[in-house]
Amino acid sequence: MRVIVADDQASVREGLVLMLDLLPDIDVVGSAGNGEEALQQVTRHRPDAILLDLHMPVLDGIETTRRLTAEHPEVAIVVLTTYADDRSVLETLRAGARSYLTKDADRLHIAQALHSAVAGLSVLHPQVQATLLAATGVPHAPAPRDLPDGLTRRETEILALLAGGLTNSEIAATLFLSHNTVKTHINRIFSKTGSRDRVAATQYAQRHGLS
Repeated sequence: MRVIVADDQASVREGLVLMLDLLPDIDVVGSAGNGEEALQQVTRHRPDAILLDLHMPVLDGIETTRRLTAEHPEVAIVVLTTYADDRSVLETLRAGARSYLTKDADRLHIAQALHSAVAGLSVLHPQVQATLLAATGVPHAPAPRDLPDGLTRRETEILALLAGGLTNSEIAATLFLSHNTVKTHINRIFSKTGSRDRVAATQYAQRHGLS
């Protein structure tokens, strides 16, 4: 997998390049110190993915993400940043980033996020998941108790997110699950609750105090 690393702090950037280059399945083909350089590197090297700092000079990570999504939609964008505030998370994801990690993520976690992003999946740091849920007003799943109709804890959690208006892709990103896994869970939820669609499942969740 061909990757570009973009971070305005030289020590962080060089450390990430060295760290990722040690992995046998990742080839760092370029690095950049700001958003404009990142765009130039992507145009030059045509990577599979870019590991992108959010707060950079010249062109910040959010605007860089918008430009990359518009000009190079085939490149998977993984944001790596110190921050996990509401505005940054939501704006970056809306701009087209597939994954959002904080800088305390280890090498294997970063590599997993890059591979998942290239495969079209999303990975969100747990702190980012919580921030996203809070910002969108989606409730957490209820505390453990006797669940109706044989629903499992995970199915109840997914039902709560579904009832909160999240799409399958958003549920997958929030819970670190693949899109297919979420779809399988939702089909089971429909079967167990006798729901024909998402509207009926939402009504079920509201009746049973699960949302």
